[in-house]
Amino acid sequence: MLVSLVLLSLGALAAVLAPRLVSRADWPEREPIVALWVWQCVVAAVLLSFALSMTFSAAAAWQLVRGQVFAPAPHAVVEAYALGTDEPWPAVLAVVLACGGLWTAAMLTREIAEARARRRKRRSELLLRSPLLPGETPGSERLVVLEGERPGAWWLPGAAPRLVVTTAALRRLKGRQLDAVLAHEQGHARARHDWLLHCSSALANGFPQIPVFAAFRDEMHRLVELAADDVASKRFGRLTIALALVELNEDRGVFGPCPAPEAQLPQRVHRLLSATPRLTPGRRLRLTAAAALVPVVPLLVAFVPALRALG
Repeated sequence: MLVSLVLLSLGALAAVLAPRLVSRADWPEREPIVALWVWQCVVAAVLLSFALSMTFSAAAAWQLVRGQVFAPAPHAVVEAYALGTDEPWPAVLAVVLACGGLWTAAMLTREIAEARARRRKRRSELLLRSPLLPGETPGSERLVVLEGERPGAWWLPGAAPRLVVTTAALRRLKGRQLDAVLAHEQGHARARHDWLLHCSSALANGFPQIPVFAAFRDEMHRLVELAADDVASKRFGRLTIALALVELNEDRGVFGPCPAPEAQLPQRVHRLLSATPRLTPGRRLRLTAAAALVPVVPLLVAFVPALRALG
């Protein structure tokens, strides 16, 4: 039963300390794609710790669960976990963690349902502003140009994803700036950043008191934009995408003394213009490998008694 408590403590410790450790690092802005991977691995480790703790608590509380979990295991392995107990707290812990898992699934389901509703609404508005011409079928055009006085470009995900650009953006963007903006939006689509945002929002809304989930949501919204900026800058240059961001957003009060909610845009432009060198390939590889090992830690904790019993 000690394993369950260790896993629970490990998950709680990671949930509290991970945001502080990652926020102190100076490399995420230089390598946003690696930072996205690190955050996903940390959150996966937290969730895995809680899930394993729930499993061992349920196995300690109920013989039926124990028989299913340890059905193929030798008797020595079952004895090594010391699951038999008459105390009520393993059942309570298992029920609480199971409720947390169900609540997570409910929050994710709600987030996806709301996102689909928003997409349907935006597609209806898009169809109203840009009706189909004779011979066109819904979803046949992946690029839609809208009449509009406000410059804008965005990717509309879904079964038939579309890239939407306003005529004001076409007038504003010069040279390869339009291509850079399109590459930025396509970077979001290829990396499926919308799913990262849905999952992070579901966890943060479902468990607002857990620091790692709130930090995960905030960092996802920031890092996906930086990653898409890098995708565009690799093809068209940092200056091109920086100028395109300024052209698209300079009328929205983003760069003034009292910035609007899109205040991260000045930081994005400064980052592109400063051209801070990337990490070396060796360090990127080490960070990626180290992050991949983080979810392995709760698995090792869970299997230590079994490995000792087997010799």
